[in-house]
Amino acid sequence: MKVFHTDAHVLHAPKAELHRGQMVSPHESPRRMEQLIAGMERAGFSRDSFLGPSAHDLSAITAVHTPDYIEFLQTAWRRWQDAGYSGDVLPMSYPMNPRRAKPPIDIDGAAGFFCSSSDTVITETSWTALSAIADCALSAADEAAKGGSAFALVRPPGHHAGAAYMSGYCLLNTPAIAAQALRDVGAERVGILDVDFHHGNGTQDIFYGRDDVFFASIHGHPDHHFPYFWGHKDETGDGAGEGFTVNYPLAPGTAYDLWSEALESAMDRIRQFGADALVVSLGVDTFERDPISSFKLTTPDYARYGERIATLGLPTTFIMEGGYGVPEIGDNTANVLTGFLA
Repeated sequence: MKVFHTDAHVLHAPKAELHRGQMVSPHESPRRMEQLIAGMERAGFSRDSFLGPSAHDLSAITAVHTPDYIEFLQTAWRRWQDAGYSGDVLPMSYPMNPRRAKPPIDIDGAAGFFCSSSDTVITETSWTALSAIADCALSAADEAAKGGSAFALVRPPGHHAGAAYMSGYCLLNTPAIAAQALRDVGAERVGILDVDFHHGNGTQDIFYGRDDVFFASIHGHPDHHFPYFWGHKDETGDGAGEGFTVNYPLAPGTAYDLWSEALESAMDRIRQFGADALVVSLGVDTFERDPISSFKLTTPDYARYGERIATLGLPTTFIMEGGYGVPEIGDNTANVLTGFLA
């Protein structure tokens, strides 16, 4: 399996995040990538074998994100500095009804308009990093378009970013970008399987009214966990998209036996949909010792479900999502891939 990676991820390195009333060191940081790569190398995926991405046109990003949002990401830092502020761009004010609002001219207001959670910030070089990780996701999708499977080993994650907002550490929705790219090169139907602990609200939002992309998410129940306002069972799509979204919100403390039942159900739905290709939002924050999650999967469980995903028999684009604060995130990620390849 080809692994696409870019060292440019270090250019997105927020100094702090607002967490439970305090400014703390970010859970999502370049250190995560070192933990991921260390585990990958222990499993035999050599860093020297990782591939740099091919450059792709910006239109592959604006196919799922609005042009005004992309312009905001590209210019926010300069506007922040021009306003006389220092530090990272940290949104603090949010519209109650953004669909009816227009972005304010003031950068404080604009930052809140294009954001849904204050843990997501923009640094001076974030856009350079984001462009490179989008290229990784698109390069992995290129392999799937040729009938193979590949892994985009990237950070920051993507699945909380909507068409016009950043959220939950996510600024560009790399799984959505990959899925749309697969559609654009000929896949009639694309399945997205989100196994991150947190609901992929941004991905759901982007495809909620469509019948050509099926979205399935297995996640911590939104009554208890971020993103709180999305991910209930009754969210099944809208208009032409009705029936093409399925959510499996699970209780705190869920272990593999119950989690795997949801996985099998999600895979059955993807089979029934008749997907030509699969995108996996690969979060390993379902791990029993993840500091910001509450599921109880163990390291061997990741190989088990990698094997199960392989039974779909689809060209598959894996894209790295969450997994925080413990060295096992690399082992767990590698186990999914080795299980898939077994």
